[in-house]
Amino acid sequence: MSSSSEQIFSGAQLVLNNEVVLGTLVVQNGLIQECQSGASSLPQAIDCRGDYLLPGLIELHTDNMEKHFVPRPGVQWPGRSAVLTHDAQVIASGITTVFDAVSIGDIKADGFRLKSLHYMLSSLVETCALGLTRADHLVHLRCEVSHKSCLELFTELSDNPLVRLVSIMDHAPGQRQFARLDKYIQYYQGKMNFSDAQMTAFIASHQQSSELYSTPFRQQIAAHCQAANIPLASHDDATLAHIEESLSFGMSIAEFPTTLEAAQAAHQSGMKVLMGAPNIVRGGSHSGNVAAAELAQAGVLDILSSDYYPNSLLDAAFQLAGLDNPYSLADAIRTVTSTPAAAVGLTDRGSLVAGLRADLVRVRWQHDHPLIQQVWNQGERVY
Repeated sequence: MSSSSEQIFSGAQLVLNNEVVLGTLVVQNGLIQECQSGASSLPQAIDCRGDYLLPGLIELHTDNMEKHFVPRPGVQWPGRSAVLTHDAQVIASGITTVFDAVSIGDIKADGFRLKSLHYMLSSLVETCALGLTRADHLVHLRCEVSHKSCLELFTELSDNPLVRLVSIMDHAPGQRQFARLDKYIQYYQGKMNFSDAQMTAFIASHQQSSELYSTPFRQQIAAHCQAANIPLASHDDATLAHIEESLSFGMSIAEFPTTLEAAQAAHQSGMKVLMGAPNIVRGGSHSGNVAAAELAQAGVLDILSSDYYPNSLLDAAFQLAGLDNPYSLADAIRTVTSTPAAAVGLTDRGSLVAGLRADLVRVRWQHDHPLIQQVWNQGERVY
């Protein structure tokens, strides 16, 4: 996907890596050719009328595709249609590069994630190969290491060329996100409508699985990723010991740390701290863990992810810049553009810099809200 014609964007507030300047951006053959302050006098220039011009947003962890494959319990939606509906939603949210997160293993033995796993991946690969998508789609394998099938499925799927990020999770009771058993019971008993007896059996089963599989699976998956040079992320680190373990496995991203202590340790060690954009928009964590805004106040929030709500990514970045923290608008936009790009080795996008891809989002600030006007992927308008 690229455009061969020259495009000139004038009168735009260009959101650069370290500042916002009123200026002109020139695009040629799908790449940024020039970025400078001041307006263009050329008649063919697009007058952006003071709107913001941002790099295309880069999303590293979203479960959004899943809901389009199974829009209701027991309903399997046709694959290509599901992918394209998801694609349209992320493009309309300003996301031009998306890592679609698919789970290997599930907290529920007969859950839809395992049933739909191969169908989701094959549908995504086919739809992308046909050139039907408007965003660039890559795959983030989420490995539930307490699940008995996790390692076998990972070995089968990890050589897919779309797999460009792997995270390691353990959602068993007493682990990381659910270190507090009362929060685990509150979440899953309400979600699955278990009786007390069923909940007790559920907890015992998952604790046993975690003891059997988590450590060896974590070690083997991490070794594979290191050998294959696939970026690796931890998930729900809560303690200094968790961060030390993550570092020992070569993990470079800390997804959703649950405490300030863990986030600070990860950031100071060079890991990029990723938090949910919905956490910013809603004003806190739905699981009762540390708020993303608190990490921003401490200056240790590196990357935002829309997680389950694509439109939250842009909203959260603009809100982040308006909160009581050291983040300017340029700083906040980096959390959804250049920093996630660098964290996964995408060196050709994420900044308004000559020679990089012209993945662009035009945003108008109106009624205290960032409204997306247009989106381009490699210079081609896609929204």
